[in-house]
Amino acid sequence: MELIQTISRLRSELDKLRSEGKTIGLVPTMGALHAGHASLVERAVGENDVVVVSDFVNPTQFNDKNDLAKYPRTLEADCDLLAKCGVTFVFAPSVEEMYPEPDTRSFSYAPLDTVMEGKYRPGHFNGVCQVVSKLFLIVNPTRAYFGEKDFQQLAIIREMVRSYPFNIEIVGCPIVREADGLALSSRNARLSGGERKQALQISATLFASLDYAKEHSLAETKRFVEDRIAQADGLRLEYFEIVDGNTLQSLGEWNESDYVVGCITVFCGDVRLIDNIKYKG
Repeated sequence: MELIQTISRLRSELDKLRSEGKTIGLVPTMGALHAGHASLVERAVGENDVVVVSDFVNPTQFNDKNDLAKYPRTLEADCDLLAKCGVTFVFAPSVEEMYPEPDTRSFSYAPLDTVMEGKYRPGHFNGVCQVVSKLFLIVNPTRAYFGEKDFQQLAIIREMVRSYPFNIEIVGCPIVREADGLALSSRNARLSGGERKQALQISATLFASLDYAKEHSLAETKRFVEDRIAQADGLRLEYFEIVDGNTLQSLGEWNESDYVVGCITVFCGDVRLIDNIKYKG
């Protein structure tokens, strides 16, 4: 495994491998890697000749400077994990390398990016599309791998690839959870021991809602989740929406879609956690 920090060097290495007919897998990350990232990487290693993992905390997707400052940065530990996974290259550029000048490009994929995270984090998905499109142009991968925990992000990246001249297969990978159900996230490292126990109510509530939904309406299921989170110590619900998994638009009845997903964002202390659950599809 080789750590590369410049675009020119990475392109040079990949051009040689591509000329030999090698397939290239890309796993974009913001570092602070955990077993969820490892599952993406392992799938990429199994499906490609060469695997690039980017390790870059992208400033343009943060609309809260404090959140950006607090985001964990663990490059040395990340490289240790990735070497064990069989990665070919770790791409860890500086902010100046990725943004030698401000990126003024604007990406709009309404209504996918105007609801949920798009509503509560204005500009977030524009920043995501900026950095992911840059990585696609730099790496020119055969396949790129993203986790389904960031369900809305995955839908928007798929739309970006459809609308942009990218010939890339986007591979969505299932949520990876701790044994107790907590969805793996780099932000979990910021939880205190007590907060982590409180955060378990998020996934526990979503799992309970699967059974509840079998005998109750969509509106009743939505209230069930909202009420349980409201009653949980240390948690503050930002939103819970039950949406069509393709359009991301809120539904009123179960029979309005064959692909139904519940998407939730909850503050545990000052740590913002996201999760989702599939009801149909």
